[in-house]
Amino acid sequence: MIRLALRVRRADSEVVLAQLLELAPNGVEETEDGDVVEYAVYGAPGELPELPDLRAAAGAALVEVRTETIPDDWVDGWKQFHQPVLVAERLYVRPPWEPATSKAGVHDLVIDPGQAFGTGSHHSTRLCLELLCALEPGGPLADLGCGSGVLGIAAATLGWAPVTAWDHERPAVAAAQENARANGVKLAVTRWDLRSDPIPEAPTLVANLLRPLLLTLAERMPAPPAALVAGGLLRAEADEVAAAFARRQGLRERERREAGDWAALRLERAY
Repeated sequence: MIRLALRVRRADSEVVLAQLLELAPNGVEETEDGDVVEYAVYGAPGELPELPDLRAAAGAALVEVRTETIPDDWVDGWKQFHQPVLVAERLYVRPPWEPATSKAGVHDLVIDPGQAFGTGSHHSTRLCLELLCALEPGGPLADLGCGSGVLGIAAATLGWAPVTAWDHERPAVAAAQENARANGVKLAVTRWDLRSDPIPEAPTLVANLLRPLLLTLAERMPAPPAALVAGGLLRAEADEVAAAFARRQGLRERERREAGDWAALRLERAY
């Protein structure tokens, strides 16, 4: 296993992160060191983004590139990055190696990250879960760009039905299916390309995607849903994405939540 890290100046880190996530959509590890932020991705040599692409993404913000081989016990260290999360006193999202919650009235969700993004521990996923908890559950829901399936599984647990999940990455489809089985919920998972395939329609949509994909979604949706939870945004990108959905689909921002460098939006159809 290889760890490939880019160290960039903090002042430019948000822009660099957005570009890196387009190259490594399963997510990056982020650590801080004074005025420098380090972003790292893991994988076999053939699975990692090309160095020229990474250097181009970082541009003038680049301080250093580091590559190292990870020892055999790396898996145990990797687990430390996936901690249980309590959301809105309603959902307890945990990896399978952590014990279940004993808190009354809280749904226990077991999410094995596998090779898919979105376990609840990342700010963008947690913000989407918080906004989902703020909606009145019921009726069909579609999770676009489902990753590990955590948002769709949470929705099914909270009371939406039927729930469908859609993702372009094969590991995400497999992870979402397995996680749905582990949690005993019905989740129809489909491999799907947002840029070319028909956009699923449902009264409620959740889309924890990157900015370019959210802008594509705003352009391609055949009709606005009653409610849309949109995540995967840097704070500086939220206004642009909210404006795109308002202009193209008539969706109005009802709530915005932020944590760290990230933001998520709850948009609703204007009646």
